[in-house]
Amino acid sequence: MNAYDLIFAPGPDTDVPLRHAFGRFGTGVTVITTQSEIGPLGFTANSFSSVSLAPPLVLWSLSNTSRRHDAFAQAQHFSIHVLTDAQADMALHFAANGEGFDAYPHDIDAQGVPLLHGCLARFDCTHHASHPAGDHSIILGRVTQVATKATGAGLAFDQGQYGRFQPF
Repeated sequence: MNAYDLIFAPGPDTDVPLRHAFGRFGTGVTVITTQSEIGPLGFTANSFSSVSLAPPLVLWSLSNTSRRHDAFAQAQHFSIHVLTDAQADMALHFAANGEGFDAYPHDIDAQGVPLLHGCLARFDCTHHASHPAGDHSIILGRVTQVATKATGAGLAFDQGQYGRFQPF
């Protein structure tokens, strides 16, 4: 007997259930920032992952149809901010709008990249590589500097909802 409620082959008619299945994998939430031709930009992503310690590499991905795609895919410098469970409003803001940094405390680094305050961790990166991957681009960054907070809980995203991890 099968223990699953739904089994299907991915295809044009199963985009919604595929998205829901992908959403079953809970993740942390990040905001990636960069400087662009139109000024500072932010982007909320849960596709962040560490790749390598030597050299220090991280990756994240964004949709090819995003209005911010080209600015981030071509950015030579960007910062990845791991959000706390108190920063859901920031995640929602940068998911919908790439601008509007005045609402959030931040500094600007020497390359013009906004550095958001109060995050659990920040990875300042230089562009290492970009790879096409279906309807997304995978962006690899070489970490040049790291900033961390000693305490705090991370913002989680699971099945379309923000929350926090609850240990057993």
